[in-house]
Parts: sequence; C-alpha cells; structure tokens
Amino acid sequence: MDAAPEVPNPAALQGDGTGCHSGKEQLLAAAKSAGKSEVLRQYAADYPKGPHDQPQSMCPAFGSLRVGLRMRRTMTILSGSACCVYGLTFTSHFYGARRSVGYVPFNSESLVTGKLFEDIREAVHAQADAAQYDAIVIINLCVPTASGVPLQLLPKEINGVRIIGIDVPGFGVPTHAEAKDVLAGAMLKYARGEAEAGPVATPRGGRASKPTVTLVGEMFPADPMVIGAMLEPMGLAAGPVVPTREWRELYAALDSPVVAAIHPFYTASVREFEAAGRTVVGSAPVGHDGTEAWLQAIGSAANVAQAQIDAVKNRMLPAIKGALARMPIRGRITMSGYEGSELLVARLLVESGAELRYVGTACPRTVWSDADRQWLEARGVHVQYRASLEQDLDAMHEFKPDLAIGTTPVVQAAKEACIPALYFTNLISARPLMGPAGAGSLATVINAAIANKARFETMSAFFGSTGIGDKAGVWEGVPQERPEFRADTRRQVIKLMNKRKAEEMI
Repeated sequence: MDAAPEVPNPAALQGDGTGCHSGKEQLLAAAKSAGKSEVLRQYAADYPKGPHDQPQSMCPAFGSLRVGLRMRRTMTILSGSACCVYGLTFTSHFYGARRSVGYVPFNSESLVTGKLFEDIREAVHAQADAAQYDAIVIINLCVPTASGVPLQLLPKEINGVRIIGIDVPGFGVPTHAEAKDVLAGAMLKYARGEAEAGPVATPRGGRASKPTVTLVGEMFPADPMVIGAMLEPMGLAAGPVVPTREWRELYAALDSPVVAAIHPFYTASVREFEAAGRTVVGSAPVGHDGTEAWLQAIGSAANVAQAQIDAVKNRMLPAIKGALARMPIRGRITMSGYEGSELLVARLLVESGAELRYVGTACPRTVWSDADRQWLEARGVHVQYRASLEQDLDAMHEFKPDLAIGTTPVVQAAKEACIPALYFTNLISARPLMGPAGAGSLATVINAAIANKARFETMSAFFGSTGIGDKAGVWEGVPQERPEFRADTRRQVIKLMNKRKAEEMI
C-alpha cells in the first residue's frame, strides 16, 4: 500500500469542525479554503443556480448514488454525516436498490486531522477486488467536502479496480438530477482516457453492426427501443443509454458518432462526448413536430441521405398524428417537476390538445433544450427553468388549471384547493414518451384525473374546514384561539432575526 498523501486541515474546520448545522455559506467558505475551489467553480459553471439560489429538492447526492447502485459490478461508498447516509440509504432501497451502500464513518477528530481520508483509503483498498468489481465509487457529502477530504488523491486503480472519487455537496450541486451527471461525467472521462490509451472491452452483446446514437438521460425502458425502431430505416441503431448499467457500455457510448441529449442538463457528460469528437443533438422524438425535427437533426448529424430521412418521416409522422388525434386531452394544465424531461412532456401535452399554461423544471436552461423552449413559448406556454416551489404554486393559483402536475407539495396544495393533481415523477415521467408509442400515452391518466374534479368538490363540501390549520388533528374540544400567544411569539422571532442580522454586519 503506497504512502498516504498529506491532507489539508483548514483553519475553518478547527475545533468541533463544520457540521450540517453550520449553514450553506459557512460550508461553502470552508470547502473553498480546504482546496475545493476548482471543483466548486466547475459545478457553478456546469449547473448554474437560479435567482432564488437553489430549487427545493431531495438531497442531490441521491442522484449520484442511484447511478452507482444501478451499475453492475460497481460498489458505491458514501462519506458523510451518519444522518445523511441513513437517509440516502433508506431512499435508495425505497427506490429498489438491491445492493449494499458502503459507509466510512467519522467524528470531529478524524475529520479535522485527516484521519477520515486515511480511513477512506483503507476501505477502498480492502474492497478493491477485480473478481467482484469493475469500479468503486466514493462520494463525499457536504461535511467531508467542506473539510477538504481529497478524494482526487486516491489511487486511480487498485488491484485492477477503477477508483472514482467525486464531491456531491448540497451546497454545490443544485439537484439530484444533475448529480447523476456528476458521476456519469466522471465515469465517461475515466473511460475516455482508457479508450485513448489502448484497446478496451467490447460491450456484453458485442459491437453494433451499424453506427449508433448514444442516448443521454434516464428514460422509460420502452423509449430506447422505440427510438431504435425509428433509427433502423436510416441505417442507424440506438446505442447505450447514459448513465449506463455497466462499465464497458461507457466505451460503446463514446464510440457513437452521434449523441442525443434527450435530457438536456448532462453538461459534464456532453463535455466528454465533445472532447471525443462526437456530435451532440438536443431535444427528442416526442409528438409530431418534435419527432420530425429530431429525425432530421439526427440524420443530418450522421450523414444520412435526405431520401432516407424523408422515408422515415413519411412512415412515422402519420402514425403519431393519428395516435394524438385518437387520444386527445381537453383541459387547462400547469406542470412542474425535477427530472429534466418536463419540456418534452410539455410538448406532448400541447400536441395532444391540452391548454398548457406553465411548465417549470428544477433543471437549468441549456442549449440542448432551446428547441423545446422556443417551440413551447411560440405556443403561449411559460417556461420556467430553476423553478421554485413558490413559482410552481403561484402558476397554479394564477391559471386555475383543471389539472396540476407537479412535485409532492404542489400536488398536496392543488388537492387542498380542489384541483385534481398528479405527481410528475411516478405518474407522468414513468410512461413512454417517444415516437408513436408516446403519442396518446398520457391521455388516459390525464383525462381520468381531470374528470375527478367533481369528487374533490364533493369531499371538500363534506369535510368543510375540518382538519385545517390549528384545528388539524383529533381534539376532545374545539381549540381556542390565543392571539396573545401568537403576538408574543412573533415579537420573539423578530427580535431573534434582528439579532442575527446585527451579528452578520459585525
């Protein structure tokens, strides 16, 4: 085992260390003073935040964790506060992870003395078994990132196992969707270096006989197959989906001459594809207009003859138009989510006949979503990147939709207002969206939800104000209002806020 490198021990972390309770600004300052400035600068460039600083979302590290746990022969180890690791592990198993999550615990002493890095290094050496793993992923959460734990100083390879160390702090990566890109991009960079150095392993099913199109973004399982069927007449094939499910698929992904940024926020991944000389195409084959534009863009990027492109259009577009006509959506809708596919779903809703007034996404605006944004705005849809919960709720209250599609708190607020609502992640994005299979796929669930308006009104009339505000819960008697208590509490809160503001000015 090689000698351990020197670990930075910044003054910002002396004493009891910087914990989760310290707040974002102190964690950010500590991370910069601990040598993480370059990492945070790159994240700020790749994942720009919105005017409200950061969307309200689950812990971003869940995105990277989920990518690692889905890959064969890959072990994922977390380095962070025990409460964070517990929550992330619980969530990963809730979403179907079938393998263990590694954890390197720490305390204040091991954190500030550099012993934590030595513990991580020891754990990686102990687990590096090429018979079991192709790669080991180590993820720094907020506190180890703020303390400057230098995962980049770990060996790049141990006993034939690749070592991937990344920082995914909540104060540096805005959403869990973008954290998927953090790990996917790091793996693509590593794999690109291997491919440039010499021969690499072929995909499990062998190399494709046709030029492939790599698909970027987590999609409904049927969508890549539908895309493959549309590409086949052009002499192309659907390549791997990034994030991949196996290390060797990374080589095949990099080998594709054309890359489709189906989800447009994978900035680090796109950077690696462009460094490999690949052409990247935005948007996706959703609806009639989206499919026509996407087939043209992909065909042109792959140097397919125009006659072949037109033949595929003539075959696919009438089928899509017919499916949309058979399954129309009638009603006013507002929609928001944090998966990155919101604008694609929005296009499909509009072409299905819905009166879509607002679409919000927690992800940032990128060049790869510009075509979708322009198409939607030309049809009167307000597109909000880096949408906050408040913006989503304001849109719902302003447009008074027949159906609100959104995150859990949006759905809750909508139902309280007697507006039918659907959770975007489980009920909308978990459906086919591409090509003929996607056309009409949303209509049944959306029309059924809109038809539930009368049921909500009936329930609201029956329950009245029961269970609202201070009267929520089970009581033996009706709670009495105590305005004097409220006034006293308000005075104390204002006093505390003024004190904190004065301390910040010192």
